[in-house]
Amino acid sequence: MSKVLKPPTKLDHYELAKKTVLFCAGSIEMGKAVNWQTKIEQAVSGFDNVVVLNPRRDDWDSSWVQSIDNPQFNEQVTWELDGQDAADLIPMYFDPATKSPITLMEFGLYASRGKLLVCCPEGFWRKGNVDMVCHRYKIPQVSSLEELISATQKWVEAKKPVDIGSSFDNFSIGNS
Repeated sequence: MSKVLKPPTKLDHYELAKKTVLFCAGSIEMGKAVNWQTKIEQAVSGFDNVVVLNPRRDDWDSSWVQSIDNPQFNEQVTWELDGQDAADLIPMYFDPATKSPITLMEFGLYASRGKLLVCCPEGFWRKGNVDMVCHRYKIPQVSSLEELISATQKWVEAKKPVDIGSSFDNFSIGNS
């Protein structure tokens, strides 16, 4: 059975290094984006050595000041950056109903690290930019949320047993 961690749960990097770690990066924008992260959680729930890091915080308060000096905000962003650094795979979804500026920033941060799997459907306001970066950095791309979920599940299956530190070198999803 996979394990799901959400902020503010402390991330034990020693324990995460022993697991296959997925970080669900992408659109949240409460009320606008579909809760796609739970679909990833369900798709990999049968794998014993998998940890899903879901940044969709249960007790998020939109009134928090987005400042490095705000303890709750600082904790959230630190958790997300630490989680993405620890991840073996970052499935990233750009919901067309959102602008997702933080997702675009994270996309730029991790584009050259060999751990992204991107879904940017038609209708996302900056799809052309996302497509260009995926093309340049050879980031695997799928065209629908269903394909992202399926490709993530296939990637996890292909990674058994855990192969820490590898990328997509020997993995194909058919749309890259």
